Amino acid sequence: MTDPFVDAAEKHRRELRVHCYRMVASFDEAEDLVQETLVKAWERRDQLTDPEALRAWLYRIATNTCLDFLRRNERRPRTYAPLLGFDHGTGEPPELLEWLQPFPDALLEPERPEEEAVARETIELVFLTAIQHLTPQQRAVFVFREVLGWSAADTAAALDVSVATVNSLLQRAKPALRRHLPEDRSSWRTEGPTEEERKVIDAYIAAGASSWREGIADLLTSDAVLTMPPNPFWFSTRDALVSFVLPNLDPSSPTYLGEWKFIPARANRMPAVAGYVRRPGTTVFRPQVLDVLRVVDGRVAQITTFEPHLFPAFGLPQALT
Repeated sequence: MTDPFVDAAEKHRRELRVHCYRMVASFDEAEDLVQETLVKAWERRDQLTDPEALRAWLYRIATNTCLDFLRRNERRPRTYAPLLGFDHGTGEPPELLEWLQPFPDALLEPERPEEEAVARETIELVFLTAIQHLTPQQRAVFVFREVLGWSAADTAAALDVSVATVNSLLQRAKPALRRHLPEDRSSWRTEGPTEEERKVIDAYIAAGASSWREGIADLLTSDAVLTMPPNPFWFSTRDALVSFVLPNLDPSSPTYLGEWKFIPARANRMPAVAGYVRRPGTTVFRPQVLDVLRVVDGRVAQITTFEPHLFPAFGLPQALT
């Protein structure tokens, strides 16, 4: 027999997970924080005087749980540093968030009509990176006011501050966020891969099947950027990116990894592919990378490559044959 409070609170797990993810930009940590939120809610359930206010009450606990976490783990984006012996290209070093992780699209779908829809522009990696430049309190206020659409009064109540403080934090957050977001945000407003992005995914998978020997240069913009958080590797032009990748795909190279297969994935409302490698002397393709792509005018402008430990969360197979 289940507890009615647990059942009611559990219905909000999905949206609370997304909320925590926006606050900390890490899927693993968001999972831990939402679990901590639900435990705290159970322990404090006698404090909830109005069952109709459960959702707002849970958001308050989740937000303060995230703020406590961020006070213990101060984080700020920094730029990648040059690595000795690497040609990174001629572009500016991109921003590095060692803790950044992708979020499975399957967990973004609302289960109930009253849940907030997750707009693409508020979950894209570039938005997640930009919002990390805000102080934790600014971040919380911005998410409540501009993403969830809460009133200043409700936001103030959730954060236990005054309405004047909320307004002040928001006024400082907006220009700070604009400095770190691209000017053209129109391409963010779809809820899944566009037809153009699907074509790019197909071309990316085909290029991977040919070990990138065919079509890789045509698939990338000249200023394409590759980053691999939490690893320090980065490249800021197509030529530098290709020069780094191709030796790992050449059977005669000492850095050869093996034969690749890619399959489509869905992450952060962005086109993505999961990469598997069959190493020399083996028969099975094993998880290697999750590449999240930013597509501009039919070409890949940015690849964010993540390690494969989140494949189960994405519902991706642990092996291909």
